[in-house]
Amino acid sequence: MANEKQTKLDEAEGEEGVTPKRKLPLKLILMALGGLVVLGGAGWGGYHIVFGGKGETAAAAAPIKPPTFLDMPEVLVNLSNAGSSERTQYLKVKVVLELPDQEMTAQIQPVMPRLMDTFQTYLRELRPTDLDGSAGLYRLKEELTRRVNAAIAPSRINAVLFKEIVVQ
Repeated sequence: MANEKQTKLDEAEGEEGVTPKRKLPLKLILMALGGLVVLGGAGWGGYHIVFGGKGETAAAAAPIKPPTFLDMPEVLVNLSNAGSSERTQYLKVKVVLELPDQEMTAQIQPVMPRLMDTFQTYLRELRPTDLDGSAGLYRLKEELTRRVNAAIAPSRINAVLFKEIVVQ
């Protein structure tokens, strides 16, 4: 049987003078081209990530300004007990506002009494369980940041940072 195939190939070669070529299936060719396109795109993207940002744009970029910090007065409030007969607990917080630039200090100073009122009224409604763990402190930080941004709108601060927190 193997001899028959070989003789047929030899006959076909003798008649045409050329060995018959196997044709690649169309799916295989398309898959190979698709793979080359994907690899080429990844290479192009990698080239632009590594070498693309080091041209004219890097020289034209302005230097980044360091943030400014503004100390807020210390806040001492009693926490809400929600009708329980437990002893009263207190929260003492010392906060620093992270501002995007120095000019914002002049905008915040006139509204400082409003900010202190916002802090006092919000912190007095907290329960001791609201401050449990790092998740509780993170929620407190996010809520204070949101309230400060609402009070000084349209300006915005970067963050509220804790210098000191004592729950007693």
